[in-house]
Amino acid sequence: MARICEITGKKTITGNHVSHSNIKTRRKFYPNLQFKRFWLEQENRWVELRVTPKGMKTINKIGLAEALKRAKANGFVD
Repeated sequence: MARICEITGKKTITGNHVSHSNIKTRRKFYPNLQFKRFWLEQENRWVELRVTPKGMKTINKIGLAEALKRAKANGFVD
């Protein structure tokens, strides 16, 4: 399973781990993904999403149905 937020589309990025002696090696920065259940009122059922805290904040602000609609338009959710 890919580490991608289903609402915002945030995903893993790469960068450098820099040691005290300034040696640089490649590393990954992972998004803070959480499995969270949301109640979808229109379909009268629970929906489990893998979202970041920013995705949860977006859902709280604009609502789950609108957030899913925007995510589907951007290609983040099937």
